[in-house]
Amino acid sequence: MVDDTSPQSEIRPPIWLRPERGARGPRPAHSRADIATTATRIADTEGIEAVSLRRVATEMGTGTTTLYRYIATKDELFDLMIDSAFGEREPPPPTGDWQADLRAIAHAHRAMVLRHPWLATLPATRPALGPNSLAWLDAAYATVDVLDLDADEVLTQVGTLLTFVRGHVLDELAEQETARRSGVDMPTWLATQAQYGELIIGSGKYPHLSRVMIEAETPHADDRHERAFRRGLDHILTGLAHSGR
Repeated sequence: MVDDTSPQSEIRPPIWLRPERGARGPRPAHSRADIATTATRIADTEGIEAVSLRRVATEMGTGTTTLYRYIATKDELFDLMIDSAFGEREPPPPTGDWQADLRAIAHAHRAMVLRHPWLATLPATRPALGPNSLAWLDAAYATVDVLDLDADEVLTQVGTLLTFVRGHVLDELAEQETARRSGVDMPTWLATQAQYGELIIGSGKYPHLSRVMIEAETPHADDRHERAFRRGLDHILTGLAHSGR
């Protein structure tokens, strides 16, 4: 029978509830912020797969065991990275125009994930519960205060918006990654996709898809991702406005 009081079975409190340093002992040579900055730099340049406690320790010129004085697991390292990204700027204060405020938050989220592509998938497996992450979530909830919604509707409104942002950015990043793996530059990759598109249209098997491929302007624009994001965001906000009445 397992002793539930044993150290192995104890649930470790979140890193945010533990002091960064003990009350006694020498001043630490590093900080959680240093660790997050180093890990983020690795993830930004090489991908989240390259991030490990050993690699971060090496980049910081210290040993892996030293990092365990600051964080207990790799998951806690991810927690620090996520919150560090959210802490790069303050959330915009509410202006009273809830649609404009949600629009600003959506664009800020998109910009943040495009700066740090690993964020597109990491929060999907880890809840963002650090102080900076919570400040952004609180700001999003604050924008819809003027609508006098019940708590469940607030969750739905903000959740719908953030899900749209994440999904759109995932599509953007997927295109970039596919082009990168092809070994050619983006214009060449797009030209190859256009050739395949012509074959799809010429087959006559997909008339409705073909109509969209021929007539839609956004997919062919240089700023297609920005256009699609703005248009999709307009539809999301319009839908939220109707559902909130």
